Amino acid sequence: MQNETTPGRRAPFDVMKLVIVSDLHLVAPGETLFGLDPLERLEACIGDINANHADADLVVFAGDLTDDGRADAYAALADRLGFLLPPHRLMLGNHDDRAAFRQVFADAPEIDGFLQSRADIGGMRLIFLDTLWPGHVAGQLCDRRLAWLDEQLASVADVLMFLHHPPMPIGIPSLDACRLSDPDALLVLLKARGNVRHLFAGHVHRLSHGNWDGIPFTTVRGTSHQSALRFDGPHAISFEASAYSIVLAGRKGVVVHTQEFDAKRPGASMPASAVMA
Repeated sequence: MQNETTPGRRAPFDVMKLVIVSDLHLVAPGETLFGLDPLERLEACIGDINANHADADLVVFAGDLTDDGRADAYAALADRLGFLLPPHRLMLGNHDDRAAFRQVFADAPEIDGFLQSRADIGGMRLIFLDTLWPGHVAGQLCDRRLAWLDEQLASVADVLMFLHHPPMPIGIPSLDACRLSDPDALLVLLKARGNVRHLFAGHVHRLSHGNWDGIPFTTVRGTSHQSALRFDGPHAISFEASAYSIVLAGRKGVVVHTQEFDAKRPGASMPASAVMA
């Protein structure tokens, strides 16, 4: 790992570069979802990352890898990940199935039966949580998962945390209704430790930024369909451009970019937007 004084790198945020990909919603190869081909969009996403961000330290796939937990969808994911240049870490969402996932990804890290793990990069700790609550759209962090999280937060100064379900509301009632259940228990733990620099979530298929009782957060768009920006009424699907997020993190701050990509032209990026956090 090169440090901040290395010429030509990502100074002043060159401690770490992450890519966050979420809500793939893969179905059986050849099938479509809402008239879209999720596998084609994943292929385009991987092509774009390889073309523009092959130097990433890690690509985080933040849950809802499949739409209905099918083993053949996980097999297709495993095949396509073989073409991804940077290393990656997989997470689960409410559309995933632990048993079917394990049939394909038997070596994925597991803690007490949950797909939870950590990575220490550039002096920062990355924590990946499993919020899957079988049979529910909302997420859950049970006492065992929270206890593991507390252990990982101990004795480190700077933490980036990833989970599929956002614990905070983002102001869209149809999405806030199915966020993480019992978020107060998580917030109490995080406030007591006081070292989470930024929190990242998927699930909502929307880009949003803010702070949750002082903890900065970002929710990211999906590679498949998106959620319409409706502040009232029922949930609705939208067909905004597919996107992934890029995180530059170091001692001097955290920057989050959103990169749209052309699902029909792998490697051909559309203009990006950025937000400081």
